[in-house]
Amino acid sequence: MSKHDTPRFNQPLGGNDMPRFGGPASMMRLPMQESAKGLDAAFVGIPMDIGTSNRPGTRLGPRQIRDESRMLRPYNMATRAAPFDSLQVADIGDVPINTFDLKKSVGIIENYYHELLSHDAVPLTLGGDHTLTWPILRAMARKHGPVGLIHIDAHADINEHMFGEEVAHGCPFRRAQEEGLLDSQRVVQIGLRGTGYAADDFDWCREQGFRVVTAEQCWHKSLEPLMVEVREQMGDGPVYISFDIDGLDPSVAPGTGTVEAAGLTMPQGLEIVRGAQGLNVVGGDLVEVAPPYDTSGNTALMGATLLYEMLCVLPGVKRR
Repeated sequence: MSKHDTPRFNQPLGGNDMPRFGGPASMMRLPMQESAKGLDAAFVGIPMDIGTSNRPGTRLGPRQIRDESRMLRPYNMATRAAPFDSLQVADIGDVPINTFDLKKSVGIIENYYHELLSHDAVPLTLGGDHTLTWPILRAMARKHGPVGLIHIDAHADINEHMFGEEVAHGCPFRRAQEEGLLDSQRVVQIGLRGTGYAADDFDWCREQGFRVVTAEQCWHKSLEPLMVEVREQMGDGPVYISFDIDGLDPSVAPGTGTVEAAGLTMPQGLEIVRGAQGLNVVGGDLVEVAPPYDTSGNTALMGATLLYEMLCVLPGVKRR
């Protein structure tokens, strides 16, 4: 085979070349490598659940997301995105967190992503509990300055503390805002719902300048009009997408630790991520997949699909 016959970019292993239940257990059965060197985008796992407050299990999320991603094919038939014709992508494995020390793990994650971003690759992260977004945003801000944020979640994750601790999966966006990691006029939180500890639980977000779109505001409608407004709000600046799988309704995604009734539908989740097309997306994560509570693997498949859709909206992805 001449060099002209060799694909320019890594390709997922096809289901007609190897049965889908075989082959490498990597994200989309892509090649794996040890670092982000030479990549335009990198899938990364953070197998962590030591920041969870209810049901544990998200340490198993990255492995299950990878397993269920075997169903995904290279071309997006809805948006016509062809990410593997456009970008060099690989799975670079997992961040070696300290599973006995959450605070040390925050530092490990920040340093890992600082090194990753030195290669100018866009990280797409398989979680893992939502604590991990805070150190990722630290690394993002070191490279890009304060970033805009599209945050899909049942919870605002802006607790001042949990059991007296400032590091937990309910605190990352409070910490990020306090540290100046977010461009607060370019933050939108979508899908917030459920019960609260105080009547003003979501008002802190609004006081910071965040746009809060509750789940009830999303019921029974397309979110494409919302995303038109979000794109205008985000402008040309760097944008990070953080998608907590519990933003989806538990009838769609039961495998998570802190379920709340009456969430977003999967089509709405797709509309949100696809609606980021054209923005300067500098990274994204899909967190809180807890396989022990999902015997079918459905939650992980939803997570894998949303991560693929994030890949499809990255700058430079061609449309076929």
